[in-house]
Order: sequence, then structure tokens, then C-alpha cells
Amino acid sequence: MKLLGNHVRVAVLLSTAVVLGVTVSLDLIFSLIDELGESGVDYSVGNALLYVIMTTPTSIYELLPYAALGGALIGLGVLASNNELVVMQSAGIHKWRIVAAVLKPTLLVMLIGLVLGEFVSPPLEQVANSNKAIQQSGSTSINSEAGTWRKVGNDYIHINAIAPGGEELIGVSRYTLNDERELISASFAEASEYVRTGTGGYWRMLNVSHSLMNGSKIITGNYLQEDWEADLSPELLSVLLVDPDKQSISGLLQFAQYFDSEGLDSGVYFLAFWKKLLQPLATLVLVILAVSFVFGPLRESTMGYRIFIAMSIGLAFTTVQRMMEPVSLIYGFSPLMAVLTPILLCAGVGALLMRRVA
Repeated sequence: MKLLGNHVRVAVLLSTAVVLGVTVSLDLIFSLIDELGESGVDYSVGNALLYVIMTTPTSIYELLPYAALGGALIGLGVLASNNELVVMQSAGIHKWRIVAAVLKPTLLVMLIGLVLGEFVSPPLEQVANSNKAIQQSGSTSINSEAGTWRKVGNDYIHINAIAPGGEELIGVSRYTLNDERELISASFAEASEYVRTGTGGYWRMLNVSHSLMNGSKIITGNYLQEDWEADLSPELLSVLLVDPDKQSISGLLQFAQYFDSEGLDSGVYFLAFWKKLLQPLATLVLVILAVSFVFGPLRESTMGYRIFIAMSIGLAFTTVQRMMEPVSLIYGFSPLMAVLTPILLCAGVGALLMRRVA
């Protein structure tokens, strides 16, 4: 049985590697085409290529569940087409032992996904997005296309670009409101650096243009530097460099809690948190669903048809997942349930098919 188990595992792993290689290659091509459309004087073709290369681990992470699905469906499909599964079962090997052999390489895929999603992809995304923002942004005005808006206490700030690590900012606009929601001051700093102290730290704004609203008068001034104490640490700012779906699990939880403390809507971050936390479970369920199809309705099908079914399952799973996300945010029900719904649907279909072929 050990030899047969190794045979099944190798077939599934090789198929998974081929599926992952093909899908990542296609994703790279389309990503590069998309980035080349943004290239210009400040953002060259070389910059675009470097950006795509640095964000490749994120693409691999996002495609791993579907690669595992396709690998299981195609790998087992090859064995079924060669009647090897029939021979195994005729020799007295129960189908659940074959399923267990398939799930072992799936566990490896899940582990690789966790490492990529938590430790490799987010830092590279931060550096890639930071470099891109710095290359595209200017330091003399608001760059709403490349920058980000955030609320800190009574301050609304816009940052053109955030350097890797979050300790240096480029192009910082700050608007301060009073308790009556009236604008009382506005300022723009060409750059800002974080100064750490024994009790925390503060932001040192450089080359500041400041406007103070005093009744019907506006008092303006220019300063070489100005200190700004705000509950906005570099660690939190570094999270802003990437979209929620591309952040680490720990970073998502930290920023969701920060949004709650500021009275802001944290649903997007909690939704991304549960999605990433439960991705291993989603991978496992998709593989079990693929196995149930091979033992069931796809036992005698052609390879082309199996590939079509794998693509259809992946598309259906993604569609339900993306439908549940905005529904959760709009109607306010649990982000956990929004993420679990497509997983439970796949698990139910897989369990039903496995029972029918028992």
C-alpha cells in the first residue's frame, strides 16, 4: 500500500505543479500587460517588470487552492483513465485510503500557502507597492490616484506614498476638524519621518505649508519642520501599502482592531482575515470535491472534460465567494459566515457524491 500511496501522491503533486505553472504564467503575462499600461516617464517598463516579479508570490498564494483542485482532478483522472484506480480497488484498497493518499500532498500545498500568505507575500507586496507609489507620486500636491486617505482622531490625512516599513512618508496632507465637523486647519508636508521615543514616538513633518482658519481669516505659514503626535504607528502604515486580501493574517487582525478603535467600518479587514485564515480549509474542501468527482461522474470522462469541470468548479467557488463578500458588507451579517458559505456548499456536494459512490 505504501508504494501505491506514493504513486498516487506523485501523480497528484506533478499535476498540481503543472496546473500551478500554467496558471501563474498566464497571470504573469496579463499582470505585466496591465502594468505596462501604467508605465511612463516616472514608472518605466523595468519598474513594471520588477513590480510584477515581486508580486508573483501573491499570485501563487491566491492560485494554490485552484491548483490543488486541478491537480487532484487531473492526477486522479489520469490514474482512472489508465484503470489504475479500478485495479487498486479490486485489490482490496478502500477508496478512503486513496483519498488519504491524495490529501497528504494537499497538506503540503496548504502549508506552502500559509508560509507564502503570512511571511513571504505581504512584505514583498509592501515593498513593491511602496516603490510603485514613490515612483508615480509627486511631493507637491495630493496624488489621489496613487495615495491613500485615512482618519486619525479629528485629522483626515492623505499620504502620496509610504516607504517600506512605514517610517517614512512622502507628500502628507492633513485636515483637522473640530467637534462641530468644521475645518480649522490644513497643512501639507513634503515628507515625514517617524521619531521613536521611550514612550512611543511622533511624526516629524518636513517642509510644511500650514493654513489656520481663524474665523473669517486664514493665517498661513511655512515651516522647515513640525512635530505631529498621532496614534498612527509605522506598523499600521505598512499595512496600508497593500490591499486587505494581500495582507498577512496577523496584520489584518491588527488593522481591523485599529479600525474598531477609531469607530470606522472594519468589515473589509475582518472579511479578508477570515478568508485568509480559512484558505487551508477551502483548499482541503476543493480537493475532496475533486476526488468525489473522479470516483463518481468523471470516472470514464476524457481529460479535456475533467479540465473543464475543474475550471467550472473553481469559477463557481470564486463567484459564490465574491457574491457573499459584498452581501456581508452591505447587510452586516458575519464575515465568518460569508467566507464559510462557499466552503460549506462545496463540502456538502463533495460529501453527497462520496456517499453515492460508497
